[in-house]
Amino acid sequence: MVLTRLFRLCGIHRYFKNVPQCHGRYFCTSPPSIAQLSQKIGFIGDGSMAKAICRSIKKKGLIQYSQVYVSSPYIENLDSWKELGANVSTDNSIVAKEADIVFLAVKPHILSGAIENIANSPNAAEIRNKLFISILAGVTIKDLEKLLSKFRGSRVVRAMPNTPMLIGEGCTVYCPGTTVTDSDLTIVKNILEVTGMCQLLPERMINAVGAVSASGPAFVYIFIEALSDGGVRMGLHRDMATKFAAQTVMGAAKMVLETNKHMGTLKDEVCSAGGQTIAGIHAMERCAVRGALMDAVEAAALKAAELGKQSTE
Repeated sequence: MVLTRLFRLCGIHRYFKNVPQCHGRYFCTSPPSIAQLSQKIGFIGDGSMAKAICRSIKKKGLIQYSQVYVSSPYIENLDSWKELGANVSTDNSIVAKEADIVFLAVKPHILSGAIENIANSPNAAEIRNKLFISILAGVTIKDLEKLLSKFRGSRVVRAMPNTPMLIGEGCTVYCPGTTVTDSDLTIVKNILEVTGMCQLLPERMINAVGAVSASGPAFVYIFIEALSDGGVRMGLHRDMATKFAAQTVMGAAKMVLETNKHMGTLKDEVCSAGGQTIAGIHAMERCAVRGALMDAVEAAALKAAELGKQSTE
C-alpha cells in the first residue's frame, strides 16, 4: 500500500495502468483467471477471420479445440483445423446442429445459399435455440434475422472484428438483434473482450467502424511497408527498416491511446522549426496522404453496404 501511494505521488502509476492488478496493487504473480466457456463454438466458414477469433480465444483459455466445430466446402482447407483438434466437416448443417454459438464467417454473397442449404438438410429440425454471431461485412441484423428465422429460437448478434485479435490487440464492435438476451450479450462480450478492445455500438455505425478497424490493418500494413521502403531507399537493410517502421507505428499508436492528446498536438511535438520532420510532413501533404486515407475508409464503408445488399439478392 505504501509503495502504491508513493507511485501515485510521483506520477509513476501512469506507466502501470495496463498491468494486471491484485487487490489494488500494481504487481501480482498471475493475471486474473478467465472462466472457460462450457458452450460449443462453431464456425461456418474457415477463413482468416474465423482462424483469428478461434486461436485468440483458445490462447486466452476460453475454449479447447475439442469444443470447436468448423465447416468449409473444401476439405483440404480444414486440415489445419483438424490438426489442432477441432471437429471439421464439409456440411454446414453439422456445425449449426452441434455448436451452441455459431459464427457466420462466409462471404456475404453466399450467405443466403448457405443458410438455405442448412434449412433443407436432414439436421434442420435439430437446429434451434442457437446464438449466431455474424462477422459478415454489410449484412444487417434485419436481413440476418429474416434468414435465420427458419431455425426456432435463433438469436443474432452482428459483430465486426479485425485480425489483430490474433495477438490480443483486436478492435471489435458488436450490436444485438431484437431477440438477444442479456445472457447472450454477456457471453459475446466475454468472448470478444479477451481479444482486445470491444464495444457495443448502434448498428448504423458498424459499416463506418468496420472501414476504420476491420479494413484499417491493411491500410496500416501498406503504411508500414512504405516507411520500410523509404528506409531501404536511404540505405537501411530491409529487416532493420521493417522493424523500425513497425515499432514506430506501434509506439505512435500507444501515444495516442495513452496520452489522450490530439494527434495534431502529438505531431507538433515531433516537428521542430525548420527540421527534418516538418520537411517530411510537407512532402506527405503535397501527395495528399490524408485525403487518400479518408478516401480508402469511405470506399471500404460503401463497399460493405454494397456487399450487404448482395447477400439478400
